[in-house]
Order: sequence, then structure tokens, then C-alpha cells
Amino acid sequence: MMNVSKGNMYNFATHTWNPISGRCIHDCVYCYMKVFPQKEIHLKEKELKTDLGRGNFIFVGSSTDMFAEDVPYEWIKKVLDVCKKFDNKYLFQSKNPERFLEFVFPPNTILGTTIETNDMLNYPKYSKAPLPSWRLSAMKKLPREIDKMISIEPIMYFESSTFALWIHGVLPKFVSIGADSKNHCLPEPSEEKIKGLIAELEMFTEVKIKKNLIRLAPSLWKD
Repeated sequence: MMNVSKGNMYNFATHTWNPISGRCIHDCVYCYMKVFPQKEIHLKEKELKTDLGRGNFIFVGSSTDMFAEDVPYEWIKKVLDVCKKFDNKYLFQSKNPERFLEFVFPPNTILGTTIETNDMLNYPKYSKAPLPSWRLSAMKKLPREIDKMISIEPIMYFESSTFALWIHGVLPKFVSIGADSKNHCLPEPSEEKIKGLIAELEMFTEVKIKKNLIRLAPSLWKD
């Protein structure tokens, strides 16, 4: 079923829909889904009969990465075919955005990826997903006319001199920034670095700040 977006989800999305569910091979240590029992990845055929309505902004695949390498092409195409029947806005987000190039998406789609850091040396300790640098390269291959977004969540320690420049290369419509909400002991940047990054990003795109960032940068809510 389609669910109303709530909790720590993006506040611009009205709903989430998860026709593909199950254990994600990326195995990120901070994944919020790990607190729930996880079956093997699977397509819920009954979900393909869901009435997605119209005028909604639906984050499709919020509970797993439906573009991970182990997800069959046919499953993804079936989901996209359903989306195309309804006049909505859609967000598809993946840490394997190279696969975006395999599909034709509905109109009014935003394609996104997560870039938690530009610290490539330490990142593999926290995720088995393709490196953030690879994700950025894939996003740059997408046609310029497609709207793109970057999620920096959970934000991790980063090199200030290059991080904003990395993201600028994707030409995102907006960047969403959030922090680790579940105390996974990640390496995290200082408030000063976060505010500096936001200032740099705002020079070329819109920045959406999630409420969970208040733990790391409380003055953002005072300024």
C-alpha cells in the first residue's frame, strides 16, 4: 500500500510506496530498516494494483534500494510501468545510480543518490554500496533535462575543499542534508564545517535541511 510520508522522511514527499522490499545488499551500518526483520529482496505483485492517485509526490522504494544489482530488471520495469499510469511526481533514489541509465522514467521524476562524504578511504567501513565517487560519476551521465537531487544523509566527516565542488558537477535541483538519527558512532563533521558546506552549496542550488541535523548544527535553527 501507499503510505503517507512521516517521521524522518523527506518533508517534500507526500507518500512512500515500496512494491520492492527486502534485505538490501548494500548493508549500510546506519540503515534505519535494520531494526525490522528483513526477508530476501522480493517484488510484491499485489502492490502493482495500487491506485497511486494524482497530484502526489511519491518516494518510490524508500525501504530498500530497488536499483541495487540484485534487483531484476523486470521487477523495476513493472514498477515504473505502474507509475506511468498516474499523474504524480516521483522520487527514485539509489546508491547504484548507474542503473538509472537502463530505464525510461515517468514524467515529473526526480532521480537522486546519497553522498554521505568524500572520504573514500574510510567509507567502506560503513557500507558495501558503490563508493560515493562512483555514484557521482553515474549521476553526471544522466541527461541534463532530468531533475536530479543529492542526499547528504547521514552526513559524515568530509574534506571541505572538494565536497561542494563534487556535488556541483551533478547540477542537482536541490540537496537534502541530514544526520545520523540512531547513534551509529559515525565520524561526523563539526558545526562550522556543516555551515560552511551549506553556504557553498547555496551558491548553486537549493539546500533542504532535515530536522535531525539540529544535533550537529543547532545554530542553524537560531540564525
